[in-house]
Formats: sequence, C-alpha cells, structure tokens
Amino acid sequence: MKYLDEYRNPEIVGKIIDAIKKTVTRPWVIMEICGGQTHAIIKNGLDQLIPSEIELVHGPGCPVCVTPLEMIDRAIAIARQPNVTLTSFGDMLRVPGSSQDLFGIKARGADVRIVYSPLDAVAIARENQDRKVVFFAVGFETTAPNCAMAVRQAKREGLDNFYLLVSHVLVPPAIRGLLSSPTNRVQAYLLAGHVCTIMGWQEYESVAQEFNLPMVVTGFEPVDILSGVLAAVQQLEAGRATVENQYSRVVRREGNAEARKVLEEVFETVDRAWRGIGSIASSGFRLRSEYRAHDAEIAFEVGDLKAKEPEVCISGLVLQGLRRPFECPAFGKQCTPQTPLGATMVSSEGACAAYYAGGRHRLPTIER
Repeated sequence: MKYLDEYRNPEIVGKIIDAIKKTVTRPWVIMEICGGQTHAIIKNGLDQLIPSEIELVHGPGCPVCVTPLEMIDRAIAIARQPNVTLTSFGDMLRVPGSSQDLFGIKARGADVRIVYSPLDAVAIARENQDRKVVFFAVGFETTAPNCAMAVRQAKREGLDNFYLLVSHVLVPPAIRGLLSSPTNRVQAYLLAGHVCTIMGWQEYESVAQEFNLPMVVTGFEPVDILSGVLAAVQQLEAGRATVENQYSRVVRREGNAEARKVLEEVFETVDRAWRGIGSIASSGFRLRSEYRAHDAEIAFEVGDLKAKEPEVCISGLVLQGLRRPFECPAFGKQCTPQTPLGATMVSSEGACAAYYAGGRHRLPTIER
C-alpha cells in the first residue's frame, strides 16, 4: 500500500541505518517528543538497530500521561454529581486518580461515556438538555481544534448544558522547559508530525536557535523515524542547529491556518501543570472569556482539588527522559497494564506501556 508499506520497507530501513553508521562519530542523545513515535521505536526495535553511539530517550509526548492527577480527580468529582454525563476518549477512563478511575465510578452508576469526537458530546447535550454534559478535553495541539469547534458549536446553538474540562497542553513550552532544566541531556529533538500538521514548525525555530539544538519534524513509521534520526545526527555532526522537516508529505511550515484560527478564537494560553514535571509557563489552553460559561472547572467548582503521586512511581522521570521504564522498581511487577500505578503504563502512547508491550520487562538485558 502506497504511503504505508514503503515507509516500512526493510531495504530502505537498512540503507538509512547504514547512512547513520557512516555519519555518527561520537555519542549523541536524541529525544522523540511523541508517544506514538516511542511505541513505533520499541515495537520495531529501532533503538536496537541504530549505532550504540546514539541514545534515544522518550519525552512527555503522551497527552494522557501528562494530564495531572488532580485533573483526573476533577473529572471524577464532576462525574459523581447528579444529572451529569461525563464524556471522554476511551484511553482516559483507566488512568488512575488518587483513589479510583473513571471506569470505577462508571461501574458504580455514574454516567460516563466514551465518545470518538467532542462533537459527539455536543450531540448528547443537544438531545439531553435536562442533563449537564461535560467533555474531558485532553491532548496536544492535535486534538484541540476539535474541542474548540465543539464549544463554538454549543455556544452558537445556545446549549448552556455543554461544558469542557480543559486539560490541553502545548509542546513548544514543554520542550523549552526541559531544555532549561539543569538535568537536561538532550542534544536534538524529533518533533511530532501530527502536532506540526496543525501548528507548523515556526514556533520551534526560536527554540532551536536559543538552545543551539537541531529539531527534525518526523512521522511515525520506521522510515520516517530513522530519517529523522539521520537528519538530526547530520546536523549534530556538522555543528548546525535548525528546524528540518522530514515529514513533508504532511507538514507545512505554517501548519493548518483554519485550525489555528479556531484555536485562537476559542482558547487562550495559561500556565499548566504537567504530571510528573510540574507547572510550565504558557504551556496550556483555557477557554477565553467569551466561552467561559462552558468551562467545567468553573461551573462545577472543582478547580481547587489537589492530589499527590504514588511515591514508588517514577513516571515523571520517564516523561523527562531521565529514566527508562525498566529502571522503575515497580515496572512489570506492581505496575502492569492490568494494575497501573501511573498514566505512562495506562495510555496507548505511554512509554511504560510501550516497553511492556515490547517485552522489555522480561528482557531488560537487551537495553544498551
């Protein structure tokens, strides 16, 4: 299949790996920012195929994983209120809060529903105007336009029973925060192709210049990812630091103008807490004043809820690229996909889930 098999072609993969081997002369640390890329790397064993000089570390590119514990508790608190229907994408329902998850309260009778689009939640609100319908809006810039369109549609229809619990976060401020940390080891970034499809890569140009660090917009198939690694290594070896687009079949520098327009209309940027990392300045969205009547945190008065992470869980260090999942003492033991301690084991894009699915809990010796 065109645009699928050709990006998984073993011959092309082999040629790119050979090119990387011929290019690299010293150790380099490269971070992929997207959880989807992490899963592709582990599933295909790409980290085992590239030269040992290159260390791939995994960043906070899983939106479910970086959703703060207290935000899960807020969703649970809202869903437990009378005449409330809480809707969400399915991967949020098993993420543990302080003492339970959304699946648990659904089993106890709360009206918690899985939807495939925030517009599905608008339809539920339209058909059930005697109920308060909340969509748990989680994700990076990729999913935020859909949520913006949903709340704009609800406002236009006068659906005052529709709300968003907003937990959208933004990638560029997170990268800037990680690079500013005294513990940072990362020397180049593979940028998430789907985020850049919406936002373009202009925002990253100042980051690359400020930190003298290469950034490569990268897709999700083996050829995409290895091409991104090769481009990053070529820049590192040559002493260059710029934003390069290796996902040109999808991404343009300016991104999607219409999607960005609706984001700017509905949302404004605020400081936002990231699970395991802490607060990052201007790294999230909230509804603008014109749409504030649809803000679930305000309407249900849950904004002050706080929570504490389990002490044994090191998902925060994993999300910052400072530890790998198998270095956690609970990994594959107390913490499994069936009994998760942290969101990185629950989410379909979480690094711990990727390592577990790839059998890395059974064969830790394969790590280089």
